[in-house]
Amino acid sequence: QVQLTESGGGLARPGDSLKLSCAASDRTFANYVVAWFRQAPGQEREFVAASRRDTTRYSDSVKGRFTISRDNWENTVSLQMDSLKPEDTAVYYCAARHTSILRYGPEDYDHWGQGTEVTVSS
Repeated sequence: QVQLTESGGGLARPGDSLKLSCAASDRTFANYVVAWFRQAPGQEREFVAASRRDTTRYSDSVKGRFTISRDNWENTVSLQMDSLKPEDTAVYYCAARHTSILRYGPEDYDHWGQGTEVTVSS
């Protein structure tokens, strides 16, 4: 079972950038769909971005500001977050599923990291 470990969260000001990273323990990581989700206080967990081989997808709320990338040699996936807004404040989770199909619901993923907190505030 793949284990996922996030890092890189923290406090940022509006307009700043942060980069989150997720390290996976499985050497067949290239065969996983990997996604980032986030959950703000009192809110449901929501899809942010996903990556399957050379295909990426983003939620409308982050499209053009966030970039998901993966390094299958290093078994890592990153989320570059630019032009941060206060509404980006949430706990961010890395998720993975051994599948070839991009999926967008948290119920579609069976491996999760512990989460990393991002706070955007002036």
